[in-house]
Amino acid sequence: MAVKIRLARFGAKKSPFYRVVVADSRSPRDGRFVEIIGQYDSTKTPAMINIDEEKAFKWLANGAQPTDTVKSLFSKLGIMKKWDEMKRSKKEA
Repeated sequence: MAVKIRLARFGAKKSPFYRVVVADSRSPRDGRFVEIIGQYDSTKTPAMINIDEEKAFKWLANGAQPTDTVKSLFSKLGIMKKWDEMKRSKKEA
């Protein structure tokens, strides 16, 4: 089973907000998911991004692949940098 970390769209027409979810790659965008790890609201200024880092690291360690958009959100919050440092420290040890 290929697991992805991706955005699921919620909210009313023309006022969306997104949940960052872990889901099977074969399930539909707004369909069944395994776990919610955060939310993203692009309609606010500045954009609101709330992500649980511990859950994100847990799923990345289990092999979940973030989509391009989620990867850019993780980079803005510094999660990808921390994840890269954690992987490098494990390889050196």
